[in-house]
Amino acid sequence: MKNFGLTRYRVAALLAVGALGLSACGTANSDDTAEAESNGGDAATVEVTDMAGTTHTVPTEPESVIATDNRVFRTLAEWDIDLSAAPVDLMADDLPVLEKYTQNEDILNLGNHREPDMELVTAAQPDLVINGQRFSQHAEAIAEASDEGVPIVDTNIDTESGAIDQEFRDQITLLGEVFGHQDDAETLIADFDEALDRAKEAYDSEVSVTGLVTSGGDINYAAPTTGRAIGPLYDILDMTPALEDEGSSDHQGDDISVEAIASANPEFLIVMDRDAAVGDGTSAGAKELIEESEALQDVPAVANDNIYYMPADFYVAEDIQNYTTVLNELADMWSE
Repeated sequence: MKNFGLTRYRVAALLAVGALGLSACGTANSDDTAEAESNGGDAATVEVTDMAGTTHTVPTEPESVIATDNRVFRTLAEWDIDLSAAPVDLMADDLPVLEKYTQNEDILNLGNHREPDMELVTAAQPDLVINGQRFSQHAEAIAEASDEGVPIVDTNIDTESGAIDQEFRDQITLLGEVFGHQDDAETLIADFDEALDRAKEAYDSEVSVTGLVTSGGDINYAAPTTGRAIGPLYDILDMTPALEDEGSSDHQGDDISVEAIASANPEFLIVMDRDAAVGDGTSAGAKELIEESEALQDVPAVANDNIYYMPADFYVAEDIQNYTTVLNELADMWSE
């Protein structure tokens, strides 16, 4: 489980700064992307428009890449993109593909979004930064810590747009263009779309749904659209909410009484266990909390065991791959 308060490798990272200029930390191979190469022999570049609508000219073979967006780490690792710096503390511990980063002490660890180490951004001497999600708030500081003109590509998605499906398509397409992995991007999007279609077809609109986030031994509410992780599913699956109380995107869910949740009589529950990803092991897990909650025992979803628990690492890996998994698993449950 992840502890956001720890910063690993700092000493080793600082000692490694002198060697960073000699390392090649980015990969990009594309015959399909239009590249611009000057007559003077400068590195090839490609022009992209990021998720914030800003157009950047980025190197197709960057020497030092910083990535900060939790939603893209898995994709970059799958595409074998090397990183010079990243918030390693925020990465999921249980994803083998991320060992490329989590087990690599040559990567300068920026720590976490609460107290990022901007000195290490400067030390990494990036010529490309991929920034988003928890680090979106630090875009200006990252730009100030980088050399002038270094592209800070915004990959953040708007989870409250009502169209997280299109947000993911745009994000992955952008990454494919930046790193020359257009074909791989198309595959990820196709897998996601197939899972989305399966879940849409399997869902019965007469079944009422409530989203829950468990954290620190508490059961909290995830509202349609705005609720953390679960909220966007209401929009793309057109799910019928059992409870439509106004909520927020708070990382621990919204504090609504369990009795209020129970009184809504949801027929299906979708649950994210935050502690499974970042807890210290001292709090009860989501399954135990829900099964032992007296207030929820007569709720149809609980009584009939119609509860879907999201992947344990979802809180730190809210990426297209995990949403694809969720959609496929929901489709399987709803098809039974």
